[in-house]
Amino acid sequence: MNTVARGCGQCTLGALALLLGLSPQARSMELEPRAYSNAPVGFNFLVLGYAYSHGAMSTEPTLPLSNAQLKIATAVLACARSLDLWGKSGKLDLILPLSRLAGTATYAGTEIERNASGVGDPRARRSVNLYGAPALSLQDFASYDQDLVVGASVQVSAPGGQYDADRVVNLASNRWSIKPDIGFSKAFGEATLDFTGSVTLYGDNNNYYGGKTLEVAPVYAVQSNLSYSFAKGAWVSLGVTYYTGGESTVDGVDKDNQLDNSRIGLVLAQPLDRNNSIKLNLSKGVSTRVGTDFTTVGIAWQYRWMDGY
Repeated sequence: MNTVARGCGQCTLGALALLLGLSPQARSMELEPRAYSNAPVGFNFLVLGYAYSHGAMSTEPTLPLSNAQLKIATAVLACARSLDLWGKSGKLDLILPLSRLAGTATYAGTEIERNASGVGDPRARRSVNLYGAPALSLQDFASYDQDLVVGASVQVSAPGGQYDADRVVNLASNRWSIKPDIGFSKAFGEATLDFTGSVTLYGDNNNYYGGKTLEVAPVYAVQSNLSYSFAKGAWVSLGVTYYTGGESTVDGVDKDNQLDNSRIGLVLAQPLDRNNSIKLNLSKGVSTRVGTDFTTVGIAWQYRWMDGY
């Protein structure tokens, strides 16, 4: 495998962060190894993924549920393109999840049961590498070696998924959210250390259960991933994330459900050839105050192409 293929084998989409949190309850807590890695300008990516999550969770991280035991199976279709943004490398990711949910939980002292399937909220992410990862052609990328990369991104989630105001638990959130983050990635030979910080800002859900209004405070997250590259573009990553905030109010009544949670995750990426690769992942809660004590396992196939390659 040539230098370009090895380098591109280490590139990941922002959308592939979903592979550690494909289920819709994990949107603001996704572990994102190599989120700011470089890629030649003009590469296109297509991703098909599947993940299964189970445990004490909810589709809304700050939803006032207790004793939640849910199972969520999610397929995701994602596409992306590497871009030249004023001489800096960047990516545009588009993500559409499709989920099936089943399980029970306690809400306001009453046990509820939910079975649902359908489309989740679509998402778009624009990222740019501000330092250390210039926009490069395929030919120039062959001689690129990463040192320190500093990047930023904005992810927007739109209220376009399946939602039922008569149900407490849904596959979609019926509101907008925006997640800006900033991070750096430092290479140490075959090892790479990533660190990012983010905040997720939520719009109001004005058609919440019972015709009420749900407001959620911002969720703040920090995460770090340590990855190691092997021969022919394979790599493995171990990551941890901590997040807090997100206290919710319903019609102005404080639910006292601020997040104070952490998760750990493992990703293994293996190129199959210069255009195809697969990724396997596992993540689980480490410490949980509200809503995310669950385990996720997933697999994804990625195909990349560009004219003449």
